[in-house]
Amino acid sequence: MSKVPEGSPEVVLVRNKQVLFKDYVNGYPKESDMVVTSDFTIPLELSNNEDGLVLLKNLYLSCDPYMRGRMNKTSKGSYTSSFTPGLPISGYGVAKVLASTHLELSKGDLISGITNWEEYSLIKNPESLIKINDTDVPLSYYTGILGMAGLTAFAGFYEICLPKKGDTVFVSAASGAVGQLVGQFAKLSGCYVVGSAGSKEKVDLLKNNFGFDMAFNYKEEQDLNIALKRYFPDGIDIYFENVGGKMLDAVLCNMRVHGRIAVCGMISQYNLNQPEGINNLMLLILKRIRMEGFLVTDYHHLYPKFFEMILPLIREGKIKYVEDIVEGLENAPAALVGLFSGKNVGKQVVVVAHE
Repeated sequence: MSKVPEGSPEVVLVRNKQVLFKDYVNGYPKESDMVVTSDFTIPLELSNNEDGLVLLKNLYLSCDPYMRGRMNKTSKGSYTSSFTPGLPISGYGVAKVLASTHLELSKGDLISGITNWEEYSLIKNPESLIKINDTDVPLSYYTGILGMAGLTAFAGFYEICLPKKGDTVFVSAASGAVGQLVGQFAKLSGCYVVGSAGSKEKVDLLKNNFGFDMAFNYKEEQDLNIALKRYFPDGIDIYFENVGGKMLDAVLCNMRVHGRIAVCGMISQYNLNQPEGINNLMLLILKRIRMEGFLVTDYHHLYPKFFEMILPLIREGKIKYVEDIVEGLENAPAALVGLFSGKNVGKQVVVVAHE
């Protein structure tokens, strides 16, 4: 901790540990594409001369697959702008307000929203921050089940897939932040649900913790088409797409007439310079399949409706949520990179500080 030179107004400065984006990435990201540094300081007070600023102490950070697209120079594969080399990585997080000149946020408030990967963040556009009022659930949940991942699962499944009791549902990347919720929403809707994941541990989690009817390890299947026919002998009504590539091609062969596909993500394609082609798109016509991509930002207006549904389910234990917690900002690069090799089990969260 340091102070400005004698004779100047006293301002307390602290070192601010940060994760800086080093440079644009080709192929799979590496930890070395990010730099952890404490070379910069930040004042822990705000001047009243400038309105609309919020100083945050970051508590939890969210690692999300869409962040890979932000590592490209052109932001290909992402719906937000590219990271800027030399500046901190940004993403969804949970933080405590240390100081504010914004009318709607006060010192001590807890918020969720876009922040930087650092210990302290000065936010100049706090309109995007959401004040946390319900604190009887884990604060880290606001990076996942009560944040972007939760609304993504809710909007994609209920608004696009339009489930009916008795529907057959397949979820790829089913143990991830979004997939685990989609499967449980499907069970609550009276559907038959199968999920795919990349390890025995994750498959067991789907069946024994999240209540999926069946699950399989896609890495152990030589032919995904045959595997899906085994679990869906009469076909798939709903597919919640998180993977793309060969998985999508196999699913199209197994969809039922008038099936629905919500395209949430395609993580198998994010690190490829040349994305895989899909051979079975003709089946969209023959089977009259509705396939729709979506962005969670299109459904922000549904947050009140979503919270009204999800909070009682969490409190009553009817929805379970698994987080993969990593302690320490210095471990954030490894946590983010691990998403793309499937190292995480559940929602990947980085703890910067405990509230």
